[in-house]
Amino acid sequence: MCSRPPSTVTGNLKRVSEQIDRGAVERVAKLARLELSDAELDEATTRLAGMMAHFADIDALDLDDVEPMTQPYELVNVLRDDVPLETLDHDEVLAAAPDASGGRFGVPPILGLDL
Repeated sequence: MCSRPPSTVTGNLKRVSEQIDRGAVERVAKLARLELSDAELDEATTRLAGMMAHFADIDALDLDDVEPMTQPYELVNVLRDDVPLETLDHDEVLAAAPDASGGRFGVPPILGLDL
């Protein structure tokens, strides 16, 4: 939320909206091969002007003492420790398989088939 009075925000929007006019939005839409109705052009112009006003507000901030960052949050390894646990019995699992030979699961070939 913006903590400034609405009149300041409206003033910024009005000043920036002079830079982004309906004709500019129409030209960009045409270059992007977008067919926009009059209402869509008006809405896009208003929204883009609002974004530009927001960018102008950010540009006006004194950020000299703010250190640049690459991540908004500190990266933390979320993997668990590698702890060996009891596993299924190898022979029991192979005995339940539809096709097993040589201590391995048998699967149909997928390469080199003439279909």
